[in-house]
Amino acid sequence: MEETQPHLLSGDGDRSPLGSFLRARRERLRPEQVGLTGGSRRRRAKGLRREEVAELAGIGVDWCIRLEQGRAVTPSAMTIDALARALQLSRDEHAHLRALAQTGGRRRFTAEQVPP
Repeated sequence: MEETQPHLLSGDGDRSPLGSFLRARRERLRPEQVGLTGGSRRRRAKGLRREEVAELAGIGVDWCIRLEQGRAVTPSAMTIDALARALQLSRDEHAHLRALAQTGGRRRFTAEQVPP
């Protein structure tokens, strides 16, 4: 009997559909397209590096890695929105990303006043 890895979701090999989508969108962008300089070093990564996406989105590199690897994490709506902006997603792609992350029905955080 084949043993499944609980920290990974089903999808492309060891990637979840969310991870595959993020990687494909990351790979289609070049640093120059998002205002980053390519630098003089030879790039091994096709498209943007995870670190660059994390910087553009204002999130931790570890989050990008976990999401792309398909680990069982639940990103907030704010994280998904930040990734959509960083990856320059269209409105339909952004909606698809939200659906993949299963955050579409989640309410945004709002501060509440606690009575004395």
